[in-house]
Amino acid sequence: MFLIFGILLLTGGNNLTYGDPAMKLTSPAFTDGGKIPLPHVMPGAGGKNVSLPLNWSDAPAGVKSFALSMVDPHPVARNWVHWLAADISPEVNSLAAGASGKNMPKGAQEFQNSFGAPGYGGPQPPPGTGDHPYVVTIYALSVSRLDLGGHPTLAAFQKALEGKILASATITGYFGR
Repeated sequence: MFLIFGILLLTGGNNLTYGDPAMKLTSPAFTDGGKIPLPHVMPGAGGKNVSLPLNWSDAPAGVKSFALSMVDPHPVARNWVHWLAADISPEVNSLAAGASGKNMPKGAQEFQNSFGAPGYGGPQPPPGTGDHPYVVTIYALSVSRLDLGGHPTLAAFQKALEGKILASATITGYFGR
């Protein structure tokens, strides 16, 4: 009999990681499967582009850092990157609303999103394409720093995570217009 300690997380059709189902990710702004509130969407979609508040818990022992991604896998968006961050201290277990670009934990790095700017870029789906899913994932890593250049693609970010993920947790928010 085999005991499996994880769940398979699929992103963009690629097998990315096995994670510990005990690790949890929540947001005080929305529930998993709920709608992302207007302040957290791009101005072009009626918001203020305030990065999402996030809380995570139950990371496994031995975590040396956390990494974060927020991706829209909708067929129209084709894995549009809204937020990539890495090198978040293992002592950190939350990000406040608006932390991106202003109040990230010391040593954390934020990378370019698909809008072409570093840090958080909120939802702004094309009108008439329905609700888009925004998949937010926190990764508990076995390394203190990821080897990434200044503007990694989502594929390069995922590649850098390979073999370093101890656990992960995901929540999905929706937004459409």
